[in-house]
Amino acid sequence: MRFNFSIVLNVIGILVSLSGGLQLISFGVGWLFDRVLLLPMLWAGITTTFAGLLLWGSTFKAKRNIKKQEGYLIVTFGWVALCIFGTLPFLFTGYIPNFTDAFFETVSGFTATGATILTYIEGLPCALLFWRSLMAWVGGMGIVVLTVAILPILGIGGVKLFMAEAPGLSAEKVHPRIKETAKRIWFIYLLFTFSEFVLLKIAGLSWFDSINHALTSIATSGFSTKDASIAAFESPLVQYIIIVFMFLGGTNFVLTYFAFKGKFSRVFKNEEFRFYIFIIGIFSLITFLTILFNTNSPIEKAFRDALFQVISIITTTGYVTADYTSWASLTTVLFFMMFFFGACAGSTSGGAKLIRHLLLGKNIVSEFKRQLHQHAIIPVRYGGKSVSPKIISTITSFIIIYILFFIMGALVLALLGENFDSALGASAACLGNVGPAIGKAGPVSNFSEIHWIGKWLLSFFMLLGRLELYTILVLFTPYFWRK
Repeated sequence: MRFNFSIVLNVIGILVSLSGGLQLISFGVGWLFDRVLLLPMLWAGITTTFAGLLLWGSTFKAKRNIKKQEGYLIVTFGWVALCIFGTLPFLFTGYIPNFTDAFFETVSGFTATGATILTYIEGLPCALLFWRSLMAWVGGMGIVVLTVAILPILGIGGVKLFMAEAPGLSAEKVHPRIKETAKRIWFIYLLFTFSEFVLLKIAGLSWFDSINHALTSIATSGFSTKDASIAAFESPLVQYIIIVFMFLGGTNFVLTYFAFKGKFSRVFKNEEFRFYIFIIGIFSLITFLTILFNTNSPIEKAFRDALFQVISIITTTGYVTADYTSWASLTTVLFFMMFFFGACAGSTSGGAKLIRHLLLGKNIVSEFKRQLHQHAIIPVRYGGKSVSPKIISTITSFIIIYILFFIMGALVLALLGENFDSALGASAACLGNVGPAIGKAGPVSNFSEIHWIGKWLLSFFMLLGRLELYTILVLFTPYFWRK
């Protein structure tokens, strides 16, 4: 096929311009709070905005129709462009002078992973702290989805962008028009963010800490303004508020919309949502009992730490209130397993998503039945409906590819000198957009000591996981480029 590269560059120009505008907003926040290193931040915003506008203006006359393949190109290269220009605030201010480290931090932000190479977060100026949070907030729901919601210039091509950006989103739409769906989801996202900001401020956090943690909680990112993450806030109320919004961030936003409309039966009948609650309950109970038997922690704190850390990892947020690797070997293994779960499809979380695990499990059970009744037709059912073999095949392929990339990443990191725990943990945590891992990059450490080649690999893994494998990997197949 013949690609319309002009429209690809045109939309990427729009995305980069939006990124520049967000950098200028971060400059404004820095001016309000501490006025440190404002000029470099201003130049970063101006440079990014100008580059985006130049790219957009030079392709302004491009045809507006976006085909499916072009949608994949826009999303993949759009995210890469955002991450490249997103490094400018770190580079221009000099707080992360190394491009590899700046790129890793930026990819971690836009993919809402929350992994960091920074060793003294509280030493950053407010403009950069806010930029980290804003990247995570926009990346959590997806800047391309935002573009589809607010820019009718994309027209019918917006459907291709929306589905390439959010391939895990439920096929059940909020509204028959994809642009209206994106707008409604973003409205809920904004409402949750504002609500958490207000509640955190009432609970005693500063204005700056409240807005930053509201941005990164609902985005299930985990970037914090504190070196100790949420452990820096000893208030149980603050931690319970964040627990609630991490849980909401991990819930399918389509279901949330139905809840707002009063259609609660559609929420609680959803099998994935029930599985989500079940997994959190079981893992939290095991963790709670493990803490009680292995530490001197009071009952309420043990319950709070267990619930907080389980939800934080399941939703791939990555906030930390305690070192879960220090409780017992059991919790280390348990949390490592959770790196591969993810929360609900259509949420801001990363990971493989629970619906894939659920359907794969149902298919395994059905396969045992087929072995006993080989002439019977035994379909996999979800929500009372039969799931087509094609979907089961796609899910099986996804899980296999996911595991293969995890193993490959661990092997490369081990080859680069990382120990067993660090290699496995970093590979799984970045591919699943979790953030904190085990080993060298555990919950009380960071990724600063990972080999520079490893950082580039893990940056690729974060993008791969955020866009759910196929969006990026399809570009490496000859079928994609064949005419």
